[in-house]
Amino acid sequence: MSATHRVCGWRRSGRSAHIGDPAVPLRGNLHAHSLFSDGVRSAEQVIAAYEALGYDFLAITDHDDRVPPHYWRALAALRPQLLLFRGIELDYRPLSQHVGRVYGDREVLHVLNHPARYNLSLDETTRRVAVIRGDGLAIDAVEVTDTGHYRPQYDTDVIRLPKIATDDSHREPHVGRAWIEVEAPRDRDAIIRSIKAGDFRLGFAPGEGAPG
Repeated sequence: MSATHRVCGWRRSGRSAHIGDPAVPLRGNLHAHSLFSDGVRSAEQVIAAYEALGYDFLAITDHDDRVPPHYWRALAALRPQLLLFRGIELDYRPLSQHVGRVYGDREVLHVLNHPARYNLSLDETTRRVAVIRGDGLAIDAVEVTDTGHYRPQYDTDVIRLPKIATDDSHREPHVGRAWIEVEAPRDRDAIIRSIKAGDFRLGFAPGEGAPG
């Protein structure tokens, strides 16, 4: 782990089960953007930035209303050293709510993205989850960050979902602000199953308001 991105705050995700002391947990980010939508760097450059920080996995999740027709083919053609998840940021248009969709090989993860950006109350957040689920879109986790800044009001058992940290990177200052660490095999489906079960921890770069 890079010394400049040392964990300054851990919190086991809500609804977590016990997991043993890991030798080397896998560190990753599940929300990042590239030139395929509103990021400022190519997918290759985005991947290289996370590889330079020692990340083990990354999801590129460009916006569904901006990606070009060749988006999925382009992601599939990449050959990074880290474990790459194909992803997309959906706009659930009835509520103008962003939902992250991250594909494993068989598993799929859906995340309620950055409720803090919409200034949602806890009641509004839980109602949004219920509405979206009622419309047939699973919600498996919720972000407690906004572009990597910790938003503690959403890190509560009132929201009965695993809580994840991401940096939602669009440009360089966002990269490496917040992440998760998972005790799982280096396998996309295993990582997603661990996240759904709450078997992971949150990590934050210094100065990002990490939980004590």
